[in-house]
Amino acid sequence: MSSGRYESSDSNSVGTAITFLLIGIGAGALAALVLAPKTGKQFRRDLKRGYEDAKDTLQDWTEEAKDRARDAKERVRDVAERGATLADELREKVEPLRRAINRG
Repeated sequence: MSSGRYESSDSNSVGTAITFLLIGIGAGALAALVLAPKTGKQFRRDLKRGYEDAKDTLQDWTEEAKDRARDAKERVRDVAERGATLADELREKVEPLRRAINRG
């Protein structure tokens, strides 16, 4: 049964951050028009800069997400390899005991 609480995950956090970024860019553009009127050329230039900054930020976040996913994949692989090694060592230690029990 759901408690009605919102549970966040990394992918939801990134999506939320991107949504708020885009809302912020739009609000900033509107505020720029209302509060500091500029010529159309100046405004388009500033808007383009804001878009480029947002695009760069999104690319940085994408690269960071890829790096984190790659690191997580390596950690999972390391844990799986250690688990397999421990299982092999355990089998080697238990095998003589198993043989002794089967003989007896």
